[in-house]
Amino acid sequence: MRSTSEQADGTGGTDRGRPGEPAAPEEHAYPDHWEADVVLRDGGTARIRPITADDADRLVSFYEQVSDESKYYRFFAPYPRLSAKDVHRFTHHDFVDRVGLAATVGGEFIATVRYDRIDDRGRPATTPADEAEVAFLVQDAHQGRGVASALLEHIAAVARERGIRRFAAEVLPANTKMIKVFTDAGYTQKRSFEDGSVRLHLDLEPTDRSLAVQRAREQRAEARSVQRLLAPGAVAVVGAGRTPGGVGRTVLGNLLGAGFTGRVYAVNAALDAGTAELDGVPAFPSVGAIGAPVDLAIVAVPAERVPEVVADCGEHGVRGLVVLSAGYAESGAEGRERQRALVRQARSYGMRIIGPNAFGIINTAPDVRLDASLAPEMPAAGRIGLFTQSGAIGIALLAGLHRRGAGLSSFISAGNRADLSGNDLLQHWYDDPATDVVLLYLESIGNPRKFTRLARRTAAVKPVVVVKGARHSGSAPPGHRVPVTRVPHATVSALLRQAGVIRVDTVTELVDAGVLLAGQPLPAGPRVAILGNSESLGLLTYDACLTEGLRPQRPLDLTTAATPADFRDALAAALADDSCDAVVVTAIPWVGVQGTTEVLAASLREAVAGGGEAGAAKPVVVVHVEMGGLAEALSAATSTRPPGGRTRRPAAPEPRTPAPEPSVSGSSASGLSASGSSASGPSAQEAAAPDAPAPDVPERNIPAYPAAERAVRALAEAVRYGQWRRQAAEPGRVPEYDSIDEAGAASLIARVLGERGAGQESRGVTLTTGEAAELLGRYGIALRPALPAPGPDEAALAAARLGYPVALKTTAPHLRHRPDLGGVRLDLATEEQLRTAYAELTEVLGKPEELQPVVQAMAPRGVDTVIRAAIDPAVGAVLSFGLSGAASELLGDTAHRLVPATDRDAAELVRSIRTAPLLFGWRGSAPVDTPALEELLLRVSRLVDDHPEIVSVVLEPAVVAPGGVSVLGAAVRLAPPAPTTDLGPRRLPSY
Repeated sequence: MRSTSEQADGTGGTDRGRPGEPAAPEEHAYPDHWEADVVLRDGGTARIRPITADDADRLVSFYEQVSDESKYYRFFAPYPRLSAKDVHRFTHHDFVDRVGLAATVGGEFIATVRYDRIDDRGRPATTPADEAEVAFLVQDAHQGRGVASALLEHIAAVARERGIRRFAAEVLPANTKMIKVFTDAGYTQKRSFEDGSVRLHLDLEPTDRSLAVQRAREQRAEARSVQRLLAPGAVAVVGAGRTPGGVGRTVLGNLLGAGFTGRVYAVNAALDAGTAELDGVPAFPSVGAIGAPVDLAIVAVPAERVPEVVADCGEHGVRGLVVLSAGYAESGAEGRERQRALVRQARSYGMRIIGPNAFGIINTAPDVRLDASLAPEMPAAGRIGLFTQSGAIGIALLAGLHRRGAGLSSFISAGNRADLSGNDLLQHWYDDPATDVVLLYLESIGNPRKFTRLARRTAAVKPVVVVKGARHSGSAPPGHRVPVTRVPHATVSALLRQAGVIRVDTVTELVDAGVLLAGQPLPAGPRVAILGNSESLGLLTYDACLTEGLRPQRPLDLTTAATPADFRDALAAALADDSCDAVVVTAIPWVGVQGTTEVLAASLREAVAGGGEAGAAKPVVVVHVEMGGLAEALSAATSTRPPGGRTRRPAAPEPRTPAPEPSVSGSSASGLSASGSSASGPSAQEAAAPDAPAPDVPERNIPAYPAAERAVRALAEAVRYGQWRRQAAEPGRVPEYDSIDEAGAASLIARVLGERGAGQESRGVTLTTGEAAELLGRYGIALRPALPAPGPDEAALAAARLGYPVALKTTAPHLRHRPDLGGVRLDLATEEQLRTAYAELTEVLGKPEELQPVVQAMAPRGVDTVIRAAIDPAVGAVLSFGLSGAASELLGDTAHRLVPATDRDAAELVRSIRTAPLLFGWRGSAPVDTPALEELLLRVSRLVDDHPEIVSVVLEPAVVAPGGVSVLGAAVRLAPPAPTTDLGPRRLPSY
């Protein structure tokens, strides 16, 4: 290749044939699906699109701004300007054998990449040649931003789509940065040295490493884009009113009240002549008039004026926008188009948007102290990251957390989340050392497949708690652009739990779980000690534990005469007891005694602080009833940092000396604080990303709840999450099976789709029974043959062919898998029995042509199950399992896992349904062959994972016997694969 680069981002490429060589490619339709917005390494955005003949002037302007050195690396010789023939060659493509892509900002080129298909001798070629030479050129001012890496991902995807399997590139040895772009991409490659240049050959088939590289770059870029918004050096409030009041002026006041450490400017196009300040900060009629860099603009002007504000910001280098203005997609069709235009305009300048219709953002870091929101007060600094899609819910959550004494690291309320979403915040919080717990209120999930992936990765290092609004409305809230999904809400919830997400149903439960996880270590197991001064409250807590699947010990009744010292001693003993993993303290008011509740709070803190290593490893929660004094004690302080300033987490877990006088925090449902941290086992507040800077160690806040059920539910979520964390540390594997014929299955699928004429708009093709049996057989799944029986004579011939005993079944759609309707006759041992059964069926249920009866050899008796795999455009491939019949259909007793499933997933699928005991010898029955069942699940998973054309597989019934599994029925549907939302090159959601 011939190239230039800086900081592993570069320029270069080889064209076989010098610049200026004439070419006349055949025209093809413009591939608009190649257009994409991407986030670059520094957090800015760029648009990638095909180069067309209309780009001649842009290309010339772009080339004039490239340094001579970059041009030399590109062409291996001085090449100061492009001739007319060069411009024609580089802007006229057939989009098959010759393709050019450009990265643009503000409509102008900042980088280009092109490939030319070549044959095995390096000469220009057409299909079926599957190799191409690739060349890059990146404008010097934009080198180091990750532009070349993003372009390589997209040009490689284009090449694969066009049947190209390898790239060849020639690079000067001195151009080490461009060489690094290729070698770091993760593709399988070969390198050689020829004629004074480095020759690289890249196999474009994605590898585990290339996918890991791509996702790591995605994470760094998207996290950086959020960081740029949360930690700006200068903020302009556009729309700050000339008089007090109003949205803009309120945000300006909040910025100043929070003590923002950067520069603040007020912008109002209608400023009176001579007005130089608003609220003591410099005021200007436009962002451009400021004359100094601005990183973040808070937009609070009417929607019709927003475009001019965006243009003003974009032209003067603003990096991001928080659009508080309403009147967008939430207001109807006109607003939706206005929202699309807003996103397109902002991205054309490389800016990201929070909003529109946003509530604002907050960053409590002491070196930032940003409150660019409409919140009535700045929250305390703490360890919780909070994201909401609703301003009203945001206010409620901020107030609830404040009452509970829980502080925040950052807060984002994204409104219509037209651009920046919860996925971006997960990228940021994943390795944010200031955040230990992530709380999300979501009304829609724009990219569920990506969300699940990011949530799984984040949950492996810190808790992610989600409450989903609009679960039962059947549509997304106004203003939210989301893909249509056919997967029921219960399935999505199950998949999120599989990814380690703590799913709760209400905002109250979100706060309850958040304060516990932010202030307490994760329990090592489900064993719970209960102690308190009320036998009744203890029993309520005991019952709640059983309901939530915990293992409570017999409550310890300290009696109503118990003193705070008794509580202290009992709690200390429970913390030291190896037979429990968590402690619930229950308390009711003392009669006629004043000031005891404050002493109780201090006694509980003392017990936790003095518990040593054992106490530090166990969570403690408090359940109280109408104890106002305790509430006051718990709310005595709201700081979430231990006295004495910043304390670094030790390199390895070790006991921490308790502070002499730990502070108190909380309220009626909040907590008391005691110094201490987990000395062993995973701790929520200690969960930080690998290699991330160690965060400050927060106080250990003891959360308190006004109801036993709330406390126990939050504790149970922590128990389940802790178990998931321990299992996630040793993930399962996707087994390999020698008996799988992937190529044969692919050939069968291609033939069927070709013969049936299934185009991109087709709803799909249902395989015949024979085709389904052949396809499943390629993956080692045997389908028991069933022969048609249109009459009793044909039924007898079929039985003779298969061998007795046989089953006679109807296959009419309204009778399939409905044995309760009498459409199945089993264990027919003779022809006489078969003919009798045939006569009964046709007499009771209808004519043979209506019933479509078949004869099938009897399978060993066992448990009837159903296995399904389906492709959903939003969440991807989902593998489901349940017992056949009413258990799964009526009661919804079905388990789900994402594909590809691991051996651990398969085992959990079998065991996680409520009716699982039927598979393991319930009431003296013989246990079935669960290893064979798990292998069948894994083979189905592998089948749909290998072939995205398979959009649905149903095996019903799959009869699991003590000695194996028999698949008696199967339905398979094919369709051209739909575009995936999370497997191709990096891209932002399109508008």
